[in-house]
Amino acid sequence: MTAPPRALRPQPAPDREGARAIPALDAVVFDLDGTLWDSTATVARAWDAAVRRLHPRRPPVTQAAIAGVMGLAHADIARRIFPDLDPLERERVIAACYREEEARLRGQGGALYPGVAAGLEQLAGRVPLFIVSNCQAGYIETFLQWSGLGPRFRDHECHGRSGLGKRENLQALVGRQGLRRPLFVGDTASDEEAARGAGVPFVHAAYGFGMAERPLARCADFAAVVRFCLGSLPLEREPASGAPQAG
Repeated sequence: MTAPPRALRPQPAPDREGARAIPALDAVVFDLDGTLWDSTATVARAWDAAVRRLHPRRPPVTQAAIAGVMGLAHADIARRIFPDLDPLERERVIAACYREEEARLRGQGGALYPGVAAGLEQLAGRVPLFIVSNCQAGYIETFLQWSGLGPRFRDHECHGRSGLGKRENLQALVGRQGLRRPLFVGDTASDEEAARGAGVPFVHAAYGFGMAERPLARCADFAAVVRFCLGSLPLEREPASGAPQAG
């Protein structure tokens, strides 16, 4: 049985990036929506098109409505967006929305937050990277393919594939990868709650969709996330005196 991750010492979060020393990390796990990219514009267009075909007289599905449910599990999203539909019709409509969403995301993608591509390249050279999301099956794969960031990540897990919540998925990924000192980076209170339940320290991506109560740190942009993580890694060893160096 894999030992549980050793929790980093909880302290009040600074309002600026990584202002305190913590034990060295051995992995960084990222949430996806609101942390690595913003796909709400594409998703809203996709859902609205799907709904128009099935229920032409319904109000439009707006980008604000989609942003308001980012990070929630499938059942919660369905209830919030289509509260008046009976359960069977709700599932039929949201399945059509997911199909249209995946097709459009493959071609149009979303908006990577500034610094994500370069920052992940920098981090991946120093520490294993992972993704845990509440999204449907296939969504993470679409993100990785569209963005070209697939090689940066070792593994990922999502609600649509496992049927589990974010806390359980985070625990599952930590266990199967044998992680001892991971960090979870996310943007919402539910991300913070999942990290706390899994015993994993949490850093708030404050540029995303939501708030956090007591994160280890709050980062105003992705560059701050990178600096915090790099500052929490073991120092790279200098070559021993007289040892050959790559040239």
